Amino acid sequence: MAQPKGTVVLAYSGGLDTSCILVWLKEQGYDVIAYLANIGQKEDFEAARKKAQALGARKVYIEDISREFVEEFIWPAVQANALYEDRYLLGTALARPCIARKLVEIAQTEGAQYVAHGATGKGNDQVRFELTCYALCPKIKVIAPWRLPEFYQRFPGRRELMDYAKKHGIPVPVTPQTPWSMDENLMHISYEAGILENPKVIDHGRPSQHGSHRAEGVSWMCSLIGNFTAGCVPVKVTNTGDGATRCSALELFTYLNDIAGKHGVGRIDIVENRFIGMKSRGIYETPAGTILYHAHLDIEAFTMDREVRKIKQGLALKFSELVYNGFWHSPECEFLRQCIRRSQDTVLGTVRLSVFKGQVYILGRESPRSLYNEELVSMNVQGDYEPADATGFININSLRSASSRRDLPQGGQKASS
Repeated sequence: MAQPKGTVVLAYSGGLDTSCILVWLKEQGYDVIAYLANIGQKEDFEAARKKAQALGARKVYIEDISREFVEEFIWPAVQANALYEDRYLLGTALARPCIARKLVEIAQTEGAQYVAHGATGKGNDQVRFELTCYALCPKIKVIAPWRLPEFYQRFPGRRELMDYAKKHGIPVPVTPQTPWSMDENLMHISYEAGILENPKVIDHGRPSQHGSHRAEGVSWMCSLIGNFTAGCVPVKVTNTGDGATRCSALELFTYLNDIAGKHGVGRIDIVENRFIGMKSRGIYETPAGTILYHAHLDIEAFTMDREVRKIKQGLALKFSELVYNGFWHSPECEFLRQCIRRSQDTVLGTVRLSVFKGQVYILGRESPRSLYNEELVSMNVQGDYEPADATGFININSLRSASSRRDLPQGGQKASS
């Protein structure tokens, strides 16, 4: 029997890896407290509690952090129009600092010196978990079994892990019918690893968690009205078909997931660049996030000054990179969130949109802070604009191009020396 080493709080999912890690930590002499975050995944939490207790956890925390996940992590990402490498809406990257924050809180409450997680040594999540833990509690010690030689040499593959699970009476959830890894939260569902590591494999056999896989057979179009309050926080969504309305952050987001999921909105298959330095393939379903991305993009363009928006777009690019790489709690990311939040002061209004067979269609918008001047832009009314003024505007703007080409002969090619 190993010597007692102290208390560790394990970020526990109830799956194969963290269940085996729980037992392994006990073997090493740790007193294990399991922490399971309810972040919107479909899970039998009481069954997971009983499982962790049966495997030797001294205490099990099941924390519902869904509301704070939406309000404190997803909403800032919506305000930023956060998009990593032009396509990924950061579902997992946003969830990890939210989960890790509560992990640290429990460790401090329990007086634990250690926290542990089941993230692999090749992925992004190890970075996201640990950077959050160290930022919030610099003295905490992190145990990452998949980076410890005594662990990964003992379990070089899934077969060894499953043999260990069988030996210790740990139920094995992974079957040949689901040969990939799935991670679910309110923001998205991700699929990776297993057969999907071959980028040529088409995922026709993957069952969708949000309705029809590609929305085949969905013949109805759903029209919605989304309302954003000052600061561009979503505050209400209304279905124009049946009049259904959702107002609270959690209800609103869950409802959009349901509606958009039935239409196959927000499903992508991409190859992305992991922070650790390798490319990986991920398949993501982000229904509500996709609707809100398009709706916010539209109302922001309608109400925000052009030059402010250009600067904000640059900030959003950096923000997305920082979130993906795990720096949510860094000084620079906190600064960016404040800047982005400030940019949203005048962004409010209503967006009408529809969803149909995987697409989001913007239908119209209105706002009391609109910068759109219908009379000024009209082709039928001159308004407060003198067309002749455009001549000087064009001449001034052509000076730079004309000056740079003065040394070129006719035809635009430099003469040979």
